[in-house]
Amino acid sequence: MVGIFIVLTGVHFASRAQQSSLTVEKIMRDPKWIGTAPYDAHWGIDGMLYFNWNPEAEEEPSLYRISTSAPLARKVDDATRQMLTRQYTYDHSRRRVVFEREGDLYLHDLKSGEELRLATTVQHESNPHFDQNGTHVFFQQGDNLFSVSLDGGKWTQLSNFGQENRRTGEDQSKQQTEQNRWLKDDQLALFDVLQTRKRRDSLQKARLNGNEPETQPKRIHIGSAVLSMQQVSPDGRFISYRLTKRADNNVNTIVPNYITESGYTEDIPARTKVGNIPSISTAYLYDRKRDTSYKVNTATIPGIRDLPDFWDDYPEAKAKRLADPQDRQVTVGRVLWNETSTDAVVIITAADNKDRWIMRLEAETGTLHPVDRQRDEAWIAGPGIGGAWGGGNIGWLDEQTIYFQSEASGYSHIYMANILTSEKQQLTTGEWEVSNLQLSADKKHFYFTANMKHPGISHFYRLPVKGGAPTQLTSMDGGNEAILSPDEKWLAIRYSYTNEPWELYLQQNKPGAKPIKVTESLTAEFKAYPWRKPTVISFKNRHGDDVYARLYQTDNPKSSRPAVIFVHGAGYLQNAHYWWSQYFREYMFHNLLVDLGYTVLDIDYTGSAGYGRNHRTGIYRHMGGKDLSDQADGAKLLVEEYGVNPKNIGLYGGSYGGFITLMAMFNEPDVFAAGAALRAVTDWAHYNHGYTSNILNEPSSDPLSYKRSSPIYFAEGLTGHLLMCHGMVDVNVHFQDIIRLNQRLIELGKENWELAVYPVEDHGFVESSSWTDEYKRVLKLFEERLTN
Repeated sequence: MVGIFIVLTGVHFASRAQQSSLTVEKIMRDPKWIGTAPYDAHWGIDGMLYFNWNPEAEEEPSLYRISTSAPLARKVDDATRQMLTRQYTYDHSRRRVVFEREGDLYLHDLKSGEELRLATTVQHESNPHFDQNGTHVFFQQGDNLFSVSLDGGKWTQLSNFGQENRRTGEDQSKQQTEQNRWLKDDQLALFDVLQTRKRRDSLQKARLNGNEPETQPKRIHIGSAVLSMQQVSPDGRFISYRLTKRADNNVNTIVPNYITESGYTEDIPARTKVGNIPSISTAYLYDRKRDTSYKVNTATIPGIRDLPDFWDDYPEAKAKRLADPQDRQVTVGRVLWNETSTDAVVIITAADNKDRWIMRLEAETGTLHPVDRQRDEAWIAGPGIGGAWGGGNIGWLDEQTIYFQSEASGYSHIYMANILTSEKQQLTTGEWEVSNLQLSADKKHFYFTANMKHPGISHFYRLPVKGGAPTQLTSMDGGNEAILSPDEKWLAIRYSYTNEPWELYLQQNKPGAKPIKVTESLTAEFKAYPWRKPTVISFKNRHGDDVYARLYQTDNPKSSRPAVIFVHGAGYLQNAHYWWSQYFREYMFHNLLVDLGYTVLDIDYTGSAGYGRNHRTGIYRHMGGKDLSDQADGAKLLVEEYGVNPKNIGLYGGSYGGFITLMAMFNEPDVFAAGAALRAVTDWAHYNHGYTSNILNEPSSDPLSYKRSSPIYFAEGLTGHLLMCHGMVDVNVHFQDIIRLNQRLIELGKENWELAVYPVEDHGFVESSSWTDEYKRVLKLFEERLTN
């Protein structure tokens, strides 16, 4: 029978099988009942380790700090907290740092501890860094770049961008019309507070005249474009910047919010849908020496007109494109200068995300020269590589050599290249991935995290920049999130295991050094239950690929020998690992299921993170292809190897996991008897552009990919029992998605489904009552449909 259940209705049922000390209500309470793990650890200028923690289960977490000489966590008072900064930049000698605090600039001497305030203005200064000689500090104020001399405090304005007024189309600097002058004078005459503020600002400017630039450079008119990525070369000569023109005719979606303080339905502005008209960005350089601006020339980029292979499926459209070839849209990332400003490199990404170039930038002309090209007929991504938004790990080893990461070998590894000869060398190799790469201060070693030992175990490593065997620095198998101290003598390690949430450790930066545990976060109530260590297994899917999974086995199976498969979200995410899962509620729910006599399998299906390029891109142009067949192959494994009844297998998951659940219920009805699809995507043509276009291209150019990947086109295949749960104010996967599918099921005459809606929930639920209601419904579904 079709049913639509609102969260306010209760869910009551009595388990007919064995009991557990766990309940859905207990699991889904405020997570503080578990204990709050330390998070957001970072090293301060003072060499102390700071982190957020809440061991006393207060309303909000507090900031704590630990000294390496006395590793005892102490709470930081409010006055000290206000004086802290976590974003600071060293000079070349690493004796001084510069940073921003509450909108002003400070210079800190690390040896003496003295601080000098470089700017005291009503404006907000940001992004400070030293010039190549260490005699000036460059920074940004508003849209413009400035420098301040460390010998005398003289300011110099380096750029002068003019933004167009968006309503009138005129430059804001020309808005002093007679009418506007009259309004300004009238405002000052009417309001004492404005007169007082004007006098105060004038006095402050007079007192701080050392902070006022003597002259302004030539104005650069940028029209109505959006200005971003302003940077200055270390010698102060070149300023790079990017102008972006946004499309005016894209249609944004809205999400209605029904439970509001006003009592009226209120619309939440939301994203566009995939296939929207992209913004167009252009990179520029301003040469202060020649007082001229010019474009970075992207027309000579190798392969700028190459078409992706998917066009072969549309021969007529491809022929039209080949008859009128066009340069693909690209995005030029930040300019990365060497220390002496003699050379620079940029990362450039294609709008279709099939190419990522590293190019040497000839600053005087704006000409680009190729250093490395990474081409992927699916899409560019992977740890340390970036993607459609640019970025990625890249830096200078010397004046002519850069390091970067690439999936050229099939796994994300470290490379270096000579920017003049483009000669490259691969420094790490193997069927494992590098992440969180950083260069030591003396540029002699790399530090990085990798899953070298096992795909589900992460450790922290050191590697000479010339290559060789990496040295493992962490020793505890599981998940290691290591942060190197500023003096590089210590590691702060956030560590966890499958059944042990994250705790903080300190360790000397030496192989074999003993880690010292400095936090204890778990409650006695949480520790009282014997949480299971699921077995991480691997099996061959039907394509011959290795697929990893977490297996939870029961010692006392129900007579019906049921099993549940959990499908993690995000698509590109790893969950079959040896550290504490971000799906901690689901982990606890799986323990409850095992107590009740279920076998549970949690698969890192095709498309998951941690297993290299081929696994990552195995869903290209067909979501619900290999990622779905992996679930069916996992079900077959449960039957053949673990004695599960093939008639009593269910599955569930949220977001991407909800999407796979729908595809499974519609396309594998003989495998899955019941499924719970939570906040599920039902039609990829209605999801966002950045995520979807990478995997399926765009609906107008590659409709085949969308038709075979969207559950709404396969709803007639439903024969088992389906539960759907969705938040009504979900701004990620819109509530409209599930409503469209519901209408399709109604028109198909399907009766074996139900929808539970949650009026106050976004994509990630917040309220414990919502979590509880949702998972009571999921458990009820499995108890009723998998235990006969």
